[in-house]
Amino acid sequence: MATEFFAECGNDIAITITPGVGGIFQVFADGDKIYDKNGEENGVFPNLPRVKELRAVLRDKLSVLTSA
Repeated sequence: MATEFFAECGNDIAITITPGVGGIFQVFADGDKIYDKNGEENGVFPNLPRVKELRAVLRDKLSVLTSA
């Protein structure tokens, strides 16, 4: 998934991976949670269509930040 995010945003993003326990897998963008495997995603890892949706969220957030 990190590769997809870099493909979308290039060097304009930084990715931090923090180890967790108990199957925790969350993605935050600019402080906002955009993905939570054990929350809204019902324990399911993202498939390709979901990753594309997350890429779009990152693209939108980045465009807002760079246009300000």
